[in-house]
Amino acid sequence: MLQPLKIIIADDHPLFRQALINILTSHFDGVTLLEAESVGQLEALLMAHDDADLLLLDLNIPNAHGFNTLVNIRNSYPQIGVLVISGQEDKVTVGKSISFGAAGFIPKSTAVDEMVKAIKAVLAGQQWIPHGCGDLASVTLDSMSSKIASLSPRQHRILMMFADGLLNKQIAYELGLSEATIKAHASAIFLKLGVHTRTQAVIAMSQLYLDQTPQPEQA
Repeated sequence: MLQPLKIIIADDHPLFRQALINILTSHFDGVTLLEAESVGQLEALLMAHDDADLLLLDLNIPNAHGFNTLVNIRNSYPQIGVLVISGQEDKVTVGKSISFGAAGFIPKSTAVDEMVKAIKAVLAGQQWIPHGCGDLASVTLDSMSSKIASLSPRQHRILMMFADGLLNKQIAYELGLSEATIKAHASAIFLKLGVHTRTQAVIAMSQLYLDQTPQPEQA
Protein backbone atom coordinates (compact mmCIF):
# COMPACT_ATOMS: atom_id res chain seq x y z
CA MET A 1 0.00 0.00 0.00
CA LEU A 2 1.38 3.41 -0.99
CA GLN A 3 2.15 5.79 1.86
CA PRO A 4 0.49 9.23 1.64
CA LEU A 5 2.66 12.08 0.47
CA LYS A 6 4.50 14.09 3.10
CA ILE A 7 5.48 17.62 2.09
CA ILE A 8 7.27 20.28 4.15
CA ILE A 9 6.51 23.94 3.44
CA ALA A 10 9.25 26.35 4.58
CA ASP A 11 8.15 29.95 4.15
CA ASP A 12 7.85 32.80 6.64
CA HIS A 13 4.80 34.39 5.02
CA PRO A 14 1.61 32.92 6.61
CA LEU A 15 -0.63 33.94 3.70
CA PHE A 16 1.60 32.28 1.12
CA ARG A 17 1.94 29.14 3.27
CA GLN A 18 -1.84 28.98 3.52
CA ALA A 19 -2.14 29.43 -0.24
CA LEU A 20 0.24 26.50 -0.78
CA ILE A 21 -1.70 24.40 1.73
CA ASN A 22 -4.93 25.11 -0.15
CA ILE A 23 -3.31 24.18 -3.47
CA LEU A 24 -1.75 20.97 -2.16
CA THR A 25 -4.81 19.70 -0.30
CA SER A 26 -6.95 20.39 -3.39
CA HIS A 27 -4.69 18.49 -5.80
CA PHE A 28 -3.05 15.73 -3.72
CA ASP A 29 -5.30 13.30 -1.85
CA GLY A 30 -4.35 12.51 1.73
CA VAL A 31 -1.19 14.64 1.68
CA THR A 32 0.49 15.30 5.04
CA LEU A 33 1.69 18.90 5.27
CA LEU A 34 4.25 20.26 7.72
CA GLU A 35 5.05 23.94 8.12
CA ALA A 36 8.18 25.87 9.09
CA GLU A 37 8.62 29.63 9.19
CA SER A 38 12.30 29.71 10.16
CA VAL A 39 15.44 27.68 9.57
CA GLY A 40 15.34 26.44 13.16
CA GLN A 41 11.82 25.05 12.72
CA LEU A 42 12.80 23.57 9.37
CA GLU A 43 15.79 21.76 10.83
CA ALA A 44 13.63 20.29 13.60
CA LEU A 45 11.07 19.08 11.05
CA LEU A 46 13.74 17.51 8.84
CA MET A 47 15.22 15.63 11.79
CA ALA A 48 11.81 14.30 12.78
CA HIS A 49 10.55 13.65 9.25
CA ASP A 50 13.52 12.59 7.14
CA ASP A 51 11.07 10.43 5.17
CA ALA A 52 9.42 13.52 3.68
CA ASP A 53 8.84 13.32 -0.06
CA LEU A 54 9.37 16.97 -0.86
CA LEU A 55 10.46 20.28 0.64
CA LEU A 56 9.05 23.52 -0.73
CA LEU A 57 11.73 26.04 0.25
CA ASP A 58 11.60 29.83 0.21
CA LEU A 59 15.20 31.04 -0.18
CA ASN A 60 14.44 34.10 1.96
CA ILE A 61 13.26 32.20 5.03
CA PRO A 62 14.86 33.84 8.14
CA ASN A 63 18.46 32.75 8.83
CA ALA A 64 18.70 30.89 5.51
CA HIS A 65 21.81 32.87 4.55
CA GLY A 66 20.87 32.82 0.90
CA PHE A 67 21.60 29.50 -0.76
CA ASN A 68 23.38 28.12 2.32
CA THR A 69 20.32 26.38 3.77
CA LEU A 70 19.61 24.77 0.40
CA VAL A 71 23.19 23.48 0.25
CA ASN A 72 23.05 22.16 3.80
CA ILE A 73 19.75 20.36 3.27
CA ARG A 74 20.87 18.75 0.01
CA ASN A 75 24.04 17.51 1.73
CA SER A 76 22.29 16.32 4.88
CA TYR A 77 19.06 14.92 3.38
CA PRO A 78 19.84 13.88 -0.21
CA GLN A 79 16.77 11.62 -0.22
CA ILE A 80 14.40 14.59 0.04
CA GLY A 81 13.62 16.51 -3.13
CA VAL A 82 13.83 20.28 -2.76
CA LEU A 83 11.68 22.58 -4.85
CA VAL A 84 12.62 26.22 -4.43
CA ILE A 85 9.76 28.72 -4.41
CA SER A 86 10.99 32.29 -4.55
CA GLY A 87 9.95 35.84 -5.30
CA GLN A 88 13.32 36.35 -6.96
CA GLU A 89 12.85 35.02 -10.46
CA ASP A 90 16.00 36.10 -12.28
CA LYS A 91 17.98 33.57 -14.29
CA VAL A 92 21.00 33.69 -11.97
CA THR A 93 18.89 32.80 -8.91
CA VAL A 94 17.21 29.98 -10.82
CA GLY A 95 20.52 28.68 -12.18
CA LYS A 96 22.28 28.75 -8.82
CA SER A 97 19.34 27.01 -7.15
CA ILE A 98 19.63 24.14 -9.63
CA SER A 99 23.45 24.10 -9.37
CA PHE A 100 23.19 23.84 -5.57
CA GLY A 101 20.92 20.80 -5.85
CA ALA A 102 17.32 21.97 -6.12
CA ALA A 103 15.15 19.67 -8.22
CA GLY A 104 13.16 22.61 -9.47
CA PHE A 105 12.33 26.29 -9.14
CA ILE A 106 8.89 27.90 -8.99
CA PRO A 107 8.59 31.71 -9.11
CA LYS A 108 5.99 32.92 -6.62
CA SER A 109 4.19 34.63 -9.49
CA THR A 110 3.48 31.25 -11.14
CA ALA A 111 -0.14 30.39 -11.84
CA VAL A 112 -1.69 27.64 -9.70
CA ASP A 113 -1.98 25.12 -12.56
CA GLU A 114 1.71 25.54 -13.38
CA MET A 115 2.67 25.16 -9.71
CA VAL A 116 0.78 21.88 -9.55
CA LYS A 117 2.52 20.67 -12.73
CA ALA A 118 5.90 21.59 -11.25
CA ILE A 119 5.25 19.79 -7.97
CA LYS A 120 3.99 16.67 -9.76
CA ALA A 121 7.01 16.71 -12.08
CA VAL A 122 9.51 16.90 -9.21
CA LEU A 123 7.66 14.20 -7.25
CA ALA A 124 7.98 12.04 -10.37
CA GLY A 125 11.75 12.53 -10.37
CA GLN A 126 11.88 15.17 -13.08
CA GLN A 127 13.50 18.58 -13.02
CA TRP A 128 11.36 21.69 -13.32
CA ILE A 129 12.54 25.16 -14.31
CA PRO A 130 10.34 28.13 -15.19
CA HIS A 131 9.61 29.18 -18.74
CA GLY A 132 12.32 31.40 -20.19
CA CYS A 133 15.08 29.77 -18.14
CA GLY A 134 15.68 26.74 -20.33
CA ASP A 135 19.34 27.59 -21.00
CA LEU A 136 21.12 27.70 -17.65
CA ALA A 137 24.51 26.63 -19.00
CA SER A 138 25.81 30.19 -18.65
CA VAL A 139 25.10 30.22 -14.91
CA THR A 140 28.18 28.78 -13.23
CA LEU A 141 29.32 28.72 -9.63
CA ASP A 142 32.38 30.73 -8.67
CA SER A 143 35.31 29.01 -6.99
CA MET A 144 34.36 29.97 -3.43
CA SER A 145 30.74 28.87 -3.86
CA SER A 146 31.98 25.48 -5.06
CA LYS A 147 34.30 25.20 -2.05
CA ILE A 148 31.47 25.99 0.36
CA ALA A 149 29.20 23.51 -1.38
CA SER A 150 31.90 20.85 -0.87
CA LEU A 151 31.91 21.18 2.93
CA SER A 152 30.52 18.26 4.88
CA PRO A 153 27.02 18.75 6.36
CA ARG A 154 28.45 19.30 9.85
CA GLN A 155 31.14 21.70 8.62
CA HIS A 156 28.55 23.70 6.71
CA ARG A 157 26.20 23.75 9.71
CA ILE A 158 29.02 25.10 11.88
CA LEU A 159 29.85 27.73 9.25
CA MET A 160 26.22 28.88 9.31
CA MET A 161 26.41 29.09 13.11
CA PHE A 162 29.54 31.23 12.76
CA ALA A 163 27.49 33.55 10.54
CA ASP A 164 24.79 33.70 13.22
CA GLY A 165 27.44 34.96 15.66
CA LEU A 166 27.53 31.93 17.97
CA LEU A 167 30.66 31.33 20.04
CA ASN A 168 32.48 27.99 19.94
CA LYS A 169 31.08 27.01 23.35
CA GLN A 170 27.54 27.83 22.19
CA ILE A 171 27.98 25.79 19.02
CA ALA A 172 29.41 22.92 21.06
CA TYR A 173 26.35 22.99 23.33
CA GLU A 174 23.90 23.15 20.41
CA LEU A 175 25.55 20.22 18.59
CA GLY A 176 26.41 18.16 21.67
CA LEU A 177 30.13 18.29 20.93
CA SER A 178 33.21 19.47 22.81
CA GLU A 179 34.78 22.88 22.17
CA ALA A 180 37.92 21.09 21.00
CA THR A 181 35.90 19.29 18.33
CA ILE A 182 34.37 22.57 17.18
CA LYS A 183 37.85 24.11 16.93
CA ALA A 184 39.01 21.11 14.88
CA HIS A 185 36.03 21.51 12.54
CA ALA A 186 36.79 25.23 12.27
CA SER A 187 40.37 24.50 11.26
CA ALA A 188 39.15 22.07 8.59
CA ILE A 189 36.66 24.67 7.31
CA PHE A 190 39.37 27.35 7.10
CA LEU A 191 41.65 24.97 5.22
CA LYS A 192 38.97 24.03 2.69
CA LEU A 193 38.01 27.66 2.08
CA GLY A 194 41.57 28.97 2.06
CA VAL A 195 40.95 31.45 4.89
CA HIS A 196 42.47 31.96 8.33
CA THR A 197 39.74 33.38 10.58
CA ARG A 198 36.03 33.04 11.34
CA THR A 199 35.43 36.52 9.94
CA GLN A 200 37.05 35.58 6.63
CA ALA A 201 35.03 32.36 6.53
CA VAL A 202 31.77 34.25 7.08
CA ILE A 203 32.70 36.76 4.37
CA ALA A 204 33.43 33.85 2.02
CA MET A 205 30.07 32.33 2.91
CA SER A 206 28.37 35.54 1.74
CA GLN A 207 29.15 34.40 -1.82
CA LEU A 208 26.08 32.21 -1.43
CA TYR A 209 23.80 35.07 -0.44
CA LEU A 210 21.04 36.14 -2.79
CA ASP A 211 21.65 39.04 -5.13
CA GLN A 212 19.24 41.70 -3.91
CA THR A 213 19.95 43.99 -6.87
CA PRO A 214 16.63 44.88 -8.53
CA GLN A 215 16.24 43.05 -11.82
CA PRO A 216 15.21 44.96 -14.97
CA GLU A 217 11.68 44.27 -16.13
CA GLN A 218 11.33 41.94 -19.06
CA ALA A 219 10.30 43.58 -22.31
